[in-house]
Amino acid sequence: MKAERTRAIVLRRTNYGESDRILQLITPLGKRSAMARGVRKPRSKLAGGVELLAESELLLRPGKGDLMILSSARMTAFYREIMSDYDRLTFAYEVLKLISRGSENIDSPDWFNVTSEVLQALDDKKTSLALTKAWFYVQYSALMGDELNVERDIHGAPLQADQRYRYAVGDKVLVQHMAGEITASHIKLLRLLRERPLHVARHVSGIEEYLVVVAATAHQHASTD
Repeated sequence: MKAERTRAIVLRRTNYGESDRILQLITPLGKRSAMARGVRKPRSKLAGGVELLAESELLLRPGKGDLMILSSARMTAFYREIMSDYDRLTFAYEVLKLISRGSENIDSPDWFNVTSEVLQALDDKKTSLALTKAWFYVQYSALMGDELNVERDIHGAPLQADQRYRYAVGDKVLVQHMAGEITASHIKLLRLLRERPLHVARHVSGIEEYLVVVAATAHQHASTD
């Protein structure tokens, strides 16, 4: 293992000993664990670079096994506005928890991109929280290898624009139903969230009326509870 200089987002911090902290990080290189020695001391030069709800540039050096040593840390973005809104803050911590859980099993650099996009959106009060949640759950399911099928129904037939659907939790698929709340417009939005970054999706007009159903469907499929 060699030294790495990388962008990073802290997923979890665990106190260790009298002044150290073990960091769980998501980076463009994948998931990393690092020991931040002395970071809890009042004058630590590392402390300001390993805050939660922030992005930083870190220098990680080889340590014992998979645990690297944090040599330097510089914060590049701090999403302070998230902390002023309880609902956004609660969801931000939910995202960090799920990214931590998901990256334990699937180590992909895409986790970093998803986390960064979500934190930026949560920090921007003009970006709908419902849209942010819907996009995250769609992306989370895909990264977990369980992408929601928005092309075909439970029987494998192509979804029809003139039909209504409901989400079948047990089968994790869309089922044609005359009283279903999922229409062609909802399906179109789900496809958009699957294919486009959040910072692009937020500029699409006319989607607000579909977000409640889309976010609920994406959340059900992600099965995060």
